[in-house]
Amino acid sequence: MTPPNREDREATRSGSRADGGGPADSPRQEGDGAAATFDVPGMDCPSCAGKVEQSVSKLDGIQAMDPRVASGRLTVTYDAASTTVSDIEGRIEKAGYSVEGTSEAEVSLSVPGMDCPSCAGKVESALDRVDGVEARETRPTTGSVTVAYDERAASADDLVEAVEAAGYEVTDADGRGLDRDDNGGESGRDSIWTSRRAVATWVSGVFLAVGLAVEFVATSANVPLGGAFGTTLWLGDLLFLVAIATGGQAILRNGYYSARNLSLDIDFLMSAAIVGALAASLAFGEALYFEAATLAFLFSVAELLERYSMDRARNSLTELMELSPDEATVKRDGAEETVPVAAVQPGDVVVVRPGEKIPMDGEVEDGDSAVNQAPITGESVPVDKAVGDEVYAGSINTDGYLEIRVTTAAGDNTISRIVEMVEDAQSKKTEREQFVERFAAYYTPVVVAFAILVTLGTPVVFGVSWPTAIVYGLTLLVLACPCAFVISTPVSVVSGITSAAKNGVLIKGGSHLEAMGAVDVVAFDKTGTLTRGELTVTDVVPLNGNDEADVLRCARGLEARSEHPVGEAIVAAAGAAGVEQRSVEDFESLTGKGVRATLDGTPHIAGKPGLFEGLGFDLEHVHATTDGGAVTTAAQQICERNDCVDLLHDTVPELESEGKTVVLVGTADELEGVIAVADEIRPEAARAVARLRDLGVSRTVMLTGDNERTARAIAAEVGVDEYRAELLPDEKVTAIRELLSASGEGGVAMLGDGINDAPALATATVGVAMGAAGTDTALETADIALMADDLSKLPYLYELANDANSVIRQNIWASLGIKALLAVAVPFGYVPIWLAVLAGDAGMTVGVTSNAMRLARLRPDE
Repeated sequence: MTPPNREDREATRSGSRADGGGPADSPRQEGDGAAATFDVPGMDCPSCAGKVEQSVSKLDGIQAMDPRVASGRLTVTYDAASTTVSDIEGRIEKAGYSVEGTSEAEVSLSVPGMDCPSCAGKVESALDRVDGVEARETRPTTGSVTVAYDERAASADDLVEAVEAAGYEVTDADGRGLDRDDNGGESGRDSIWTSRRAVATWVSGVFLAVGLAVEFVATSANVPLGGAFGTTLWLGDLLFLVAIATGGQAILRNGYYSARNLSLDIDFLMSAAIVGALAASLAFGEALYFEAATLAFLFSVAELLERYSMDRARNSLTELMELSPDEATVKRDGAEETVPVAAVQPGDVVVVRPGEKIPMDGEVEDGDSAVNQAPITGESVPVDKAVGDEVYAGSINTDGYLEIRVTTAAGDNTISRIVEMVEDAQSKKTEREQFVERFAAYYTPVVVAFAILVTLGTPVVFGVSWPTAIVYGLTLLVLACPCAFVISTPVSVVSGITSAAKNGVLIKGGSHLEAMGAVDVVAFDKTGTLTRGELTVTDVVPLNGNDEADVLRCARGLEARSEHPVGEAIVAAAGAAGVEQRSVEDFESLTGKGVRATLDGTPHIAGKPGLFEGLGFDLEHVHATTDGGAVTTAAQQICERNDCVDLLHDTVPELESEGKTVVLVGTADELEGVIAVADEIRPEAARAVARLRDLGVSRTVMLTGDNERTARAIAAEVGVDEYRAELLPDEKVTAIRELLSASGEGGVAMLGDGINDAPALATATVGVAMGAAGTDTALETADIALMADDLSKLPYLYELANDANSVIRQNIWASLGIKALLAVAVPFGYVPIWLAVLAGDAGMTVGVTSNAMRLARLRPDE
C-alpha cells in the first residue's frame, strides 16, 4: 500500500480547519533535521506568531520555524539530538498558547541493502510493529525510507533498530552518518566488490571450484571422510559444505528475517532451496551438496550484481544532490568567512570566484560573469549575468567575480526543490507499476505451488528419481521470486526522471512520464511559449521626409510616460538606437486609442490607425520617404506608385497580417511614420514543432487569446496544424476538453507558462510549464516543467517519454517471458539450477537495470 503523502497525513490529523483551507505545506528543510507541526488555534495574528517564535527559538537545535496565522499552525524543523517535540510544545504553552494537536516527527533513513520490493516489504512490516509510527514510505530505487512517527511514543533510534531487526543496515539517519551498511561498513558502488559479503562470496567460489575439481577431475583425491545418518561424507562434499557455509551465511540470515516477517521473498525462497537440498541429501542418501553450494555462490554473486546495478540507478540522483556545494564564502562585517551552506541566510552576500559553484539562489549585487546554468536549466551555452540578474544554486561561475545577495534559504533554493520533487516523483507508482505489483502478489504463490506439484508429480509422470525431482522443485523456487519483473518499471522511471532533470526537464511522477510518451496531440499557448512574451519593434516606416531616427525620437517622447507594453517596447527600441530624449509636456493617455503630448513645443500624437482616421488624416495617400530621389526599400515593397503609400489598404493590413501591432506617429498636420511592434517568435519554435511531428505527434494546436489575424500569422510561421484565437482562460479549458475527446486514448499535452494557463494545464493529460526555474507557481502547478525558456526541450521530453515506455514494456515482457520459459522447461530437465540463478534472477535484474540506464544517454538536440 502506498503511504499517504505529508499533506494527506496532516489533513487527516487536523480534521476540519477553521480557515477552510487545505493542508499546510511541507517544512522547508527536513534533510538536516526532524520536523513537527503543531495546531495552535490561538495563534491568529502576526503578533501572536512573533511571541510563539520568540519563545520556541530559546531552545537549542531549532533550525527553522514556519508559523501559519491563517490556519493556526506552526511547523518547526529541529535537531532531534538537541530538543524534542515535548520541549517545543512546552515553549509554545509558555508563550501563552495551548497546543491542541501535535504532528509526528519525520526522519529519513538510508538503507542501501533495500534494493527490491520484497526487501521494502520486510522493512515496512518491521516498522509497522513499532508503536508511534504513523506512516512510512519505502523507496527501493533510492534505498531510502521516510518515516513519520509520534516522538512521544518512539524515537529515531527505535526506527533504526526496527529496520536492522529486519536484516538491513541503516547507514544514515537524516544526515547523522551512522557509517554502517550491509556490505561490511563500506558504502558506495566501488566498495561492493570488496565488501565482507563479496569476500565471503569469493571464498565460497574458491571452495566450490576446488570441490568441483576434486569431484570431477582429480577423482582420486575425493576420499571418504566419514559417515552420518546412513550417508558417506566425501572430501568433495566437505568442500561444498564449506562453500555453502561461507557463501550462504548472508542468504540464510536474510531468510531468517524473511520468515520472521512472514515474507515469501527471494531470501526466504533461496534459503528454503539451500536447506532443502541439504535435507534431501541426508534423507535420500544422494548428495545434493554441489547443487546447494552452486546455489549459495551464484545467488551471492547475483545479489552483488543487483546491488551494483541498483547503485548505478541511484547514482543518477546522487549526482543531482551533489550539484550544490556544501560550503559558501559569505561577506560579513567587511570580512569573508567560509560557512556551511545551511548556515547561509536570505539577505547574506556570498562571494563566488571563477570556476566555483554558486551555493545559493540570489541576485547579482556586484560583478559580471558568464554562468553555466546547465545543471538547472539544461542550457548548453553559459548565460551572461550582471547586477540585478537572478542566479541559481548549483550553477557554475565560469570567468568572473560575483557577489550575490541570497534570496532563499538552503532548503528552498531551486536545486533543492528539484531534488525533492524528483525524489517524490520516484515514489509515485505508475499504473503499470501497480499492475506489476498486483500480478507479482499472485505470481510467487503460483510458482511455489507449481514447484511442489513438480516435485511430487515428476517421479510419477516422468519417472525421475526423488532427488532429481527435488532439484526441479528447488530450481522453481529460484524462479518464484519476481524481483526482476517488479523492478522493471520503477528502475526505468528513475532513470528517465533523473536523466530529464539533468537536462533541465523536471518530471513530477512516473505516470506523467508514461502519459507524455503516449500523447497524440500537443497544444501550445502562444504568448511566452511559441513567442518570447516580450514585445519588440520589428519595422519602422518613415514618412513625409523623416528618417527612422526622427520617427523613433517622436515615438519615444510620446510613449516615455506610457505604461502600455507597446509603448515600453518603442521606448526600449529608441534607447537601443541611441535616440535622444525630447522634452515632453501636456502628456495625455487616450484610453484604447493612443497617447498625445507636446514635444519641444509641437503637439504630437501616437496611436492606432483608427485614431488618425478620426482626426481626418488621408491614410490612402501618404508620401514615402526617399533617399536622394530613390524610394527606400521599405517604401518600394509597399508602394506601387513609388512616391506614396496607402496605409489604409496596403501597409497596415500587410503588417497586421504578420501578427504585428501598428502604431502611427505624427503631428496634428502630418504623419511622420509607422512603427510595427510584435511579440517575437522564438527561433527554435518552428524546428520544435517539426521535430514533434517527425517523432509521431499527429496534431499540433495553438491556443491564444490574441486576435484572429495575429494568431493566423503566428500559426503559419511556426507550422502548427491549427489554431484557435481570441480564447479566454475558460475557453482554453473547453478547447483542451474538445481535443481530449477527439484524441482517443493518446491524450493531449498542453505547453504554457504555468501561471495564466494553469486551468488548461490541469485539464490536459499532461501539463507542461516553460521557464519554470525560479518560478514556484510553475513548479507546483505543472506535471512537467521545462526549467529554461527553450522549446527544443519539448521534442527531447517526448522522445524520452516514448523511449521510457518502450524500455518499460521490454523489461516487463522480457523478465516475465524468460522466467515463464525457464519454469516450463524445468520439469523436462532442461534448466540446471545455476541457469535459473544466472538467467532467471541475476541476469534479468542486471538486464532490466542496464536497459533502463540507456535512457540516460538521450540528449536534447542542440
